[in-house]
Amino acid sequence: MEALVPPNVAPIRTRTVLVIEDEATIAQAVAVRLRSEGFTVEVANDGPGGVEACARLHPDVVVLDLMLPGLDGLEVCRRIQRDRPVPVLMLTARDSETDLVVGLAVGADDYLTKPFSARELVARVHALLRRVERTPDRAAGVPLRLGSVELDLASRVVHVGSAIVHLTPTEFDLLAFLAKRPGRVFTRDQLLGDVWGYRVGAGGRTVDSHVRALRRKLGTEVIRTVHGIGYAAGSDEHS
Repeated sequence: MEALVPPNVAPIRTRTVLVIEDEATIAQAVAVRLRSEGFTVEVANDGPGGVEACARLHPDVVVLDLMLPGLDGLEVCRRIQRDRPVPVLMLTARDSETDLVVGLAVGADDYLTKPFSARELVARVHALLRRVERTPDRAAGVPLRLGSVELDLASRVVHVGSAIVHLTPTEFDLLAFLAKRPGRVFTRDQLLGDVWGYRVGAGGRTVDSHVRALRRKLGTEVIRTVHGIGYAAGSDEHS
């Protein structure tokens, strides 16, 4: 008997993940695990191929290695974010804070340091999708302000003065979360749970790196460090 499809029920769209990774064993393992989770996955094994595949596929998430032949991951990230912002999970074999901050500055939303578990990668991809697909907060008609920075929650547009500043989905969510709770101080673990949607032992560096990226884009006054505790909206104690 043919299954009946209830009326007015939209089909669930399969999410597409583009994996840009030149190490074949890693790329294959990531692709197999993501496909087992129901994702459509395509793999590119160098920088130029990754840029081309992103333009062709319009993926929902990109898993991007930092070290690639042809174009490195930073340049790939710049190019794929140029016309259409897309959530990017960056993979790096190096554990340098400079590398991580630069990766976030060019548009990456999150990162994993190799070696990583397949379970953690899948959790990060799901968390990225949850943040991107959140319903815009249309209840707040008045934009949020932090000094010269204005956040429009409905359109997810950020202005500094009259200039629009591009933030990644995660950067916007982190800033909006703090701005909607002025005066409250949050630990890194609390921010990971409430903004990122997961808690892991090394996740504090993810929060720190995003805070640095926001300060570089918007000024040091947007987020205040409370030493020994965490972060709050407002002027920092130092740059």
